[in-house]
Amino acid sequence: MHNLPPCPQCGMEHTYTDTEFFFCPDCGNEWSTNEEAKAEETGLTARDAHGTPLVDGDSVTVIKDLKVRGSSMVIKQGTMIKGIRIIEGDHDIDCKVNGTSLQLKSEFMKKA
Repeated sequence: MHNLPPCPQCGMEHTYTDTEFFFCPDCGNEWSTNEEAKAEETGLTARDAHGTPLVDGDSVTVIKDLKVRGSSMVIKQGTMIKGIRIIEGDHDIDCKVNGTSLQLKSEFMKKA
């Protein structure tokens, strides 16, 4: 058996690697070998709705409409958010959406 991590998207353990990427033959997902190392360095970890690790600077897509508490603003499904920052807490993503600074939960995001 090999010591490679399971696929963050489907959870299968049939992954293989080249020098910079892991690959999953079951679902076709590929991810950088450096993503997990970056997350370990900072100590802050966040995973998207599919379990893919997120790091500072990633771009994500909203997977469902999100109502912003205390305002009439709604972040629509499919909205692309660029340059996220991982922070501590329940709302673990710090970002800007249409010029408004917000903290969102990674469970409602998908890595773009």
